Amino acid sequence: MYYSVEDGHKGVNFIMNKQPIFIKTIFILSILVLINILGLRFFHRFDLTENRLFTLSDASKNLVRSLDDKFTVKAYFTADLPPEYANNRRELKDLLDEYHAYGGENFQYEFIDPGKKEELEQEAQKYGIPPVQVQVLKEDKLQIEKAYMGMVFLFGDKQERVPVIQSTSNLEYEISSALKKMTSSELKKIGLLTGHGEPTLEQLNRIQEILSKQYQVTTVDLSGGNPVPSDIAVLLIVAPAQPIKNWEKFLIDQYLMKGGKIAFLINKVNANLQNQFGQPLNVGIDDLLEAYGVRINTDLVRDVSCAYVMVDQQAGFMVLRNQIPFYYLPRASEFLKSSPIVKDLSSVVFYFISSIDTSLARPKGLTASVLVKSSGRSGRQENVFLISPTMQVTKEMFSEQGIPLVVTVEGAFPSAFGNKPIGIDTSFKGSLDSTNRLVTGKVSKIVVVGDGDF
Repeated sequence: MYYSVEDGHKGVNFIMNKQPIFIKTIFILSILVLINILGLRFFHRFDLTENRLFTLSDASKNLVRSLDDKFTVKAYFTADLPPEYANNRRELKDLLDEYHAYGGENFQYEFIDPGKKEELEQEAQKYGIPPVQVQVLKEDKLQIEKAYMGMVFLFGDKQERVPVIQSTSNLEYEISSALKKMTSSELKKIGLLTGHGEPTLEQLNRIQEILSKQYQVTTVDLSGGNPVPSDIAVLLIVAPAQPIKNWEKFLIDQYLMKGGKIAFLINKVNANLQNQFGQPLNVGIDDLLEAYGVRINTDLVRDVSCAYVMVDQQAGFMVLRNQIPFYYLPRASEFLKSSPIVKDLSSVVFYFISSIDTSLARPKGLTASVLVKSSGRSGRQENVFLISPTMQVTKEMFSEQGIPLVVTVEGAFPSAFGNKPIGIDTSFKGSLDSTNRLVTGKVSKIVVVGDGDF
């Protein structure tokens, strides 16, 4: 799937593979998870030997040890699969052996070949495990055959499934996520702020799909002066397009003062790919962030380390297709090496991201950490935002290094309002309780990203 953007003035058409958006979504969610902003531990398998023997993370060990009843995994795998699929089966079995070693009799698993009997196929499909087509080499000929490569988790009257296992890289996460979700008596809530042109849950369906493995995902509407509900574990503020009013910011501020955690994913430049031009975007949140020790700058980061796009250009009667770098799609690979959160990540592509200033944090007694930064050959565009992939560049445009892109700030945050008036405008219809306002908060944490698009 591709984006297609045409420049009628230059006769240029360029396309970008949409896959990096999925990768970025997973990355941002990983950041939220890994910094414990969601209170979730990260599950990572470490390769310990040349023979690919694995051990579970401490988080997974503790989780499976805590089982107080029988948890069953049924892996529906066709026998005699081609090598690449057979390897997935073997690694899955090794992983399930690890879980069983720490969970004992309360963690059971079995492998079932649905091709042996028709009733087993029906059982697999009843659990939502569909057949897939695979290429098999037989008698020097490639043939298409039906195969099963999924698993279902059973705990009491609850069930979860992985319909098709295409890779083993995230299997521990899948299994431990199912364990936690199915054995928890109550799921914590993740709130998505609404009312300012933010993407809907339907538009963020991939985020909702991943978060819903362990959390309830809901919307937060502040209209009428309603406070952020106290049962919200983390508030996500993602790409608001219209200004957030002062009284709404007060409600957000008081949520943080009470120990709530917030993720700010904010666009400071509205980049229009069709027009290949960007305009500054002010959603009225700058004063809030500055009170919390950070500032998202009104700029666009460009980087020699970037994604490539395919450009179609008319040349007479011919259309030439070339792959060229798009410097405003930085491919970030500079992660905080001292942090177990991001040190093992490889790279992630951002789409028109703005830089972040953390110089305000220390004077406020807060601790800021730059989790992701630009490469050693990067720069920033300010004031006029031309975002054509065919624009001419110079060496001087990439004279900066290590520009902050993703940061966390933690500590006892000061209120952005203190004892100042809240500033309720005439459009406000409702009641706002400002009694017992907090001017200094409990220790908490925020994550800030200068990009809210997915």
